[in-house]
Amino acid sequence: MDLDDIAARLGVSVEDVDRVHQLAGDRSSAPLPAKADAPAILGRLAVRPDDAAEIMAGWPDPDSPLWTPELRWLLDRSIALVLADLGGYGWLPPGPELPRERGPAWRHLYVYAYLALVDVVMGYHRDHSIADAVSWTTLADLGRNLAIDRRMHGEGWPVMQSWLTLHARGGLYELGRLQHQRGSTAIDLHITEAGPMTPEAVTASLDEARAFFPRHFPDEHHTAFSCGSWLLDPQLLEYLPEDSNIARFQQRFELEPYQEPEGLDADVEVRRFVFRTLTTPLDQLPHRTLLQRAVIDHLKAGRHWYWRRGRFPF
Repeated sequence: MDLDDIAARLGVSVEDVDRVHQLAGDRSSAPLPAKADAPAILGRLAVRPDDAAEIMAGWPDPDSPLWTPELRWLLDRSIALVLADLGGYGWLPPGPELPRERGPAWRHLYVYAYLALVDVVMGYHRDHSIADAVSWTTLADLGRNLAIDRRMHGEGWPVMQSWLTLHARGGLYELGRLQHQRGSTAIDLHITEAGPMTPEAVTASLDEARAFFPRHFPDEHHTAFSCGSWLLDPQLLEYLPEDSNIARFQQRFELEPYQEPEGLDADVEVRRFVFRTLTTPLDQLPHRTLLQRAVIDHLKAGRHWYWRRGRFPF
């Protein structure tokens, strides 16, 4: 099959397919775990039963009629693409967004790629003397994101499929309340959907990271923690108390001058993370919490949220 034919059969652009081809090249891929072992692995990755059932139903068995040659090509080359950047920590889309309504093989293709990389990244972690408990906690973000995508009726996955390549390459670690993404000089912080972000929990996570990275990545020299998020928008302080968890989180950072992020709409990101929906009208969104009411009132007033970046010493 040539690339034009693959693109046409997948319903994506030739440019998307060519990108996968160029980045993966003729590099080796990695096999999926044995199908019999998959349910236990999915359990360790915190995948909910309904999502696990879909994944198992679409499993890429050699004789599965669900798996066309172009799908098998994309799965193999997407695994190779991510594997080629093992140890990397930049944003890396594994392949094009697929028409997920065409069935479980299409809907979960990048989940299968992730599963093929679990043993690989666990080996990478062991090479860096990282405890299995940290590894499995980090990799279990798969289940969390699948559950969020189900709540969002598929609106979340195009972002999440790229996000999860950080975990599959050893670029990100969940240490307590926060996720910590390796960088050249700074550790980038990410906030999971895991309950209140109390100052005590944040401090404990930062202290853990200050010990973790010098121990396991001694050749990397980090001088700062950084974060890019709508959570750092100072406008939130117009609505939230000074002693709120978000306000206390903001107080840790020195903000960089505002720069409009390319290809990112902060209003969309706020709706994605606060409400887990992008299509529900404002007047139908829940307003149970102070943060929900703040977001709705701000947008109803015709104002916008901004993605801000800040840092503080490591």
